[in-house]
Amino acid sequence: MGNQTAITEFALLGLSNDRQIQKFLFFIFLIIYTTTLLGNSLIIMVIRTQPGFHNPMFFFLSHLAFTDICYSSVTVPKMLENFTARQKTISRLGCITQIFFFTVFCCVDIFLLLAMAYDRYVAICDPLHYSTVMKKQMCKLLVRGAWLMALLDASLNTFPLTDLTFCRKSSINHYTCEQPELLSLSCSDSFPSYTVRLVSTFCFGFIPFLSMIISYIYIISSILKIRSAKGRSKAFSTCSSHLIVSSMFFLSAFFRYLKPSSSLTELDTVISIQYNILTPMLNPIIYSLKNQEIKSIIWKSFGKCR
Repeated sequence: MGNQTAITEFALLGLSNDRQIQKFLFFIFLIIYTTTLLGNSLIIMVIRTQPGFHNPMFFFLSHLAFTDICYSSVTVPKMLENFTARQKTISRLGCITQIFFFTVFCCVDIFLLLAMAYDRYVAICDPLHYSTVMKKQMCKLLVRGAWLMALLDASLNTFPLTDLTFCRKSSINHYTCEQPELLSLSCSDSFPSYTVRLVSTFCFGFIPFLSMIISYIYIISSILKIRSAKGRSKAFSTCSSHLIVSSMFFLSAFFRYLKPSSSLTELDTVISIQYNILTPMLNPIIYSLKNQEIKSIIWKSFGKCR
């Protein structure tokens, strides 16, 4: 190791080496990113400007939309740049910084989804105490807690990376910097970082997911006790969008980060695109299609524009 030069930048190999395919992928992902920005911005605008949407569920949804904009912006702009650049490189510091902010926004998403599950649990399982439990102060506290937990998770996973030495190869077979790929390039002892990653995934990922599953067991059992078919349908519709979004996000992320092998396969890349890029775009679409109030406001807004 003494005769080797420490690596200070990495080459992101991306999704393809073919220039024509790269041009095609550039426009595809540009459309996806633009849709993500517009869709989530529209959700935030509708919720913030309409008085009827000032309740806990929409409060959390507006924060989720903002986080999804930031989450997608960590990776996609650099990805689009690399589709057109001759040298597809990223500095060592830039790579670690990308991992830090990716971890922050990913973790905020997790705890916001958990807060939304708790909101649905109180609304359906304990409706008489909903207004006293889900106060404005409580909602703000849950959002602040999400950001604090996210910063803790990102710090635990990212700061140890600054002490690693990279001297094996400088190519990352991926379109973005992710912790598993970076650790596989290190010639230092990366076992502590692998251990921290596993423990943090369990604490900041699996435990919230398990809590969400338990809450939905109680929610579904309460919904099934509702005698009115219309009441059951309305209760299911308020939860189905959140359940779809949560399942897409958690299952794909767990598959990627709990794998014993650090080698990247084509399936890993597809799943990474799903939770990195597609989920932030699909979230506002799913919530808009499943929520009649948001749909009606959006259509009214378009009608006024005409």
